[in-house]
Amino acid sequence: EARRQRRLLLVVVCVALLLDNMLYMVIVPIIPDYIAAMRGGGNAAGPSAPAGGNESGSGGGNRSLLPARYPPATGGNEDVQIGVLFASKAMLQLLVNPLSGTLIDRVGYEAPLLAGLAVMFLSTATFAFAENYATLFAARSLQGLGSAFADTAGIALIADRYAEEPARSRALGTALACISFGSLAAPPFGGVLYEFAGKRVPFLVLACVCLLDGLLLLALAPPCATGARANMPVGTPIHRLMIDPYIAVVAGALATCNIPLAFLEPTIANWMKESMGASEWEVGLTWLPAFFPHVLGVYVTVRLAAAYPHLQWFYGALGMAIIGASSCLIPACKNFGQVIVPLCGICFGIALVDTALLPTLAFLVDVRHVSVYGSVYAIADISYSVAYALGPIVAGQIVHTMGFAQLNLGMGLANVLYAPVLLFLKNVCQMKPSHSERNILLEEGPKGLYDTIKMEERKG
Repeated sequence: EARRQRRLLLVVVCVALLLDNMLYMVIVPIIPDYIAAMRGGGNAAGPSAPAGGNESGSGGGNRSLLPARYPPATGGNEDVQIGVLFASKAMLQLLVNPLSGTLIDRVGYEAPLLAGLAVMFLSTATFAFAENYATLFAARSLQGLGSAFADTAGIALIADRYAEEPARSRALGTALACISFGSLAAPPFGGVLYEFAGKRVPFLVLACVCLLDGLLLLALAPPCATGARANMPVGTPIHRLMIDPYIAVVAGALATCNIPLAFLEPTIANWMKESMGASEWEVGLTWLPAFFPHVLGVYVTVRLAAAYPHLQWFYGALGMAIIGASSCLIPACKNFGQVIVPLCGICFGIALVDTALLPTLAFLVDVRHVSVYGSVYAIADISYSVAYALGPIVAGQIVHTMGFAQLNLGMGLANVLYAPVLLFLKNVCQMKPSHSERNILLEEGPKGLYDTIKMEERKG
């Protein structure tokens, strides 16, 4: 019964992460219409095509996707408005995550996940009926609020229910694959439905799926049953987790490895047009092939972690080295076929880092703090959000002042220099979890309702 329930909960979390990323990217095909409407051009579709994108991680923080091209600008602040629109989700997530992590630690994982799905449903409905920039901005910000609860609570729930390795790595790897698939499926899904059914239909479909996912979660973990978690241990405060040197190293790695993706997505389309004369379909398919090496990276890391769990730090360091080398190669590319190779390398490296280090965060909490995971995965989400809040706003300015090549060389150098820092995690696997809350409960026997439930889950 416990195994069946945790598998269903894994499905609920994966669908929530899939929806979050699809909603984040499905807006891309209709952006030109809103721009035209803001200029007084009505609802005439612009000539731009969406650029592809990829995303991986916790529930984290999301990978942004910007249009390949905007109609000719007439206002000086238009690019700023678009950048702020795309960054608003990550910005609000960045602000809310410290509060959501603390709340999740206090009330459990299911109720915040349900609340996050409800807010995401409201955000999706708002997108469907938005008619101006202010409404779009409100919907985007609402999505960030929902993601701060749904993504963090979902990843933390997986870590809690899959307490032992390698099951935990497999479950988190499945969640990362769903994130990546959402990034892949959203642009064609939104573009096709927008073209043949109108701009509201993609959002209404996603809203219905979000509603069904919330109802399934409600059936699995009704609010009246959350009282069973009233006796759960008090989690370590998020500010104490932030100053833990091991957790800080992992959080820094997650932020650094995602900077190339966050900064390239809003800038690479224009660079391809200017430097190699890329066509619209080439720009639109730029990120599509990168989905497959990302899933391959997740699979490889899960298998390696099961066979050699003491080398998790090495998988993360190797991923950062691959990201750094790939970033440095991008400015040397001369055509569409060449640029796909380093982009695939970046996504493969991100998969290595995420899949290796997300389970490490849960293990660090187990052996050094209290086995409650809301705050630690809120920190992971903050790491992602830092990169994706800055990307749409800062990347264009860096390219304008320093150049596209310098941007890539700087991002590559940052990843290569950070990779040796993960040596600090080399001895993490040798830490003994004998003093963790989880093992104390198992050794001393159940003393309350929460302890009894956890022991029954492990017996199951």
